[in-house]
Amino acid sequence: MDTTLNALTAAARLGADGIYLGWGSFTVQLGNLIVIIVMILLFVAALFLPFPGGRGRR
Repeated sequence: MDTTLNALTAAARLGADGIYLGWGSFTVQLGNLIVIIVMILLFVAALFLPFPGGRGRR
């Protein structure tokens, strides 16, 4: 019974409003902004980190 109640309260919290950040006409949810920043950081890291085994072939 307790796990069912916890599942129902967790499902009810999914419909809650998130934290939105706005700058002019640009508005983004905080969770989405974090995902976008992490994706950009991974892309930049992939550009600058050496490819494994790339230097030993020459």
